[in-house]
Amino acid sequence: MTKSAGLDRLSLNQITTENLNLREAVEGCAQQDIPWISVWRHKVDAIGLKESKKLIDGHGLKVSSLCRGGMFPAATATERKERIDDNKRAIEEAAELGTDTLVLVCGPSPDKNLEQSRKWVQEGIEHLVPFAEEHGIKLGIEPLHPMYAADRSVIVTLGEANAMQRSIASFQVGVVVDVFHVWWDPYLYDEIEKAKGTILGFHVSDWKVPMHDMFKGRSMMGDGVIDIPKIRQAVEANGYHGPIEVEIMNQEIWDAPRADTLRLMKDRYGRFV
Repeated sequence: MTKSAGLDRLSLNQITTENLNLREAVEGCAQQDIPWISVWRHKVDAIGLKESKKLIDGHGLKVSSLCRGGMFPAATATERKERIDDNKRAIEEAAELGTDTLVLVCGPSPDKNLEQSRKWVQEGIEHLVPFAEEHGIKLGIEPLHPMYAADRSVIVTLGEANAMQRSIASFQVGVVVDVFHVWWDPYLYDEIEKAKGTILGFHVSDWKVPMHDMFKGRSMMGDGVIDIPKIRQAVEANGYHGPIEVEIMNQEIWDAPRADTLRLMKDRYGRFV
């Protein structure tokens, strides 16, 4: 029988409780003995960076990552520079909050030229590397499922993310493995092996059939078709032993009482991760 992941690695990715503000999410984690939280920037903006740090530290939580940077492609050089500047602010926020990882959702193409947009993604990350190094922050390229290519990311496979990481050739850059986005890939385990030493995050949820909503279609672990323990074992075999974020976009889960959601998350994590 596969040994489950320890609860000391469990992290609430804040989007799983999107209806909660940061204070409510932090207090919920503290009440349920969830040791980690992955913070979203719009939640930090709502109460301010200093208050966010004070709140998280005051409840004894650790920050697994900041979501999100990225969104590099844009139609004009001015817009692309604005994206770079916003990513620099995200790096500063990550450093202040005490995490070492900024998750990059790389962004869609502003037109039909995907090849050019992928070049802009790489150029954007390369531009950020010295600033990230100065602040002690790693940049995690998160490939998204191909169904999100039109509106969220032109980086859609772990192979693409690995190739970009190797091309940039910086220890500040790595990849994030989210089971929802990569489970289907016939080359997944080969690419996880190629990512050895550069995996910066591991995100879990499930793919329930049928999926009724493309954006809010993720489900709790155990409700779908993904072999999460097999993927977890692969990332661990290739060097990742950090926090495991539960990241779920699902309206029904968002609308549920906080305590119910967090208790269910802990139960499913223990049984299916």
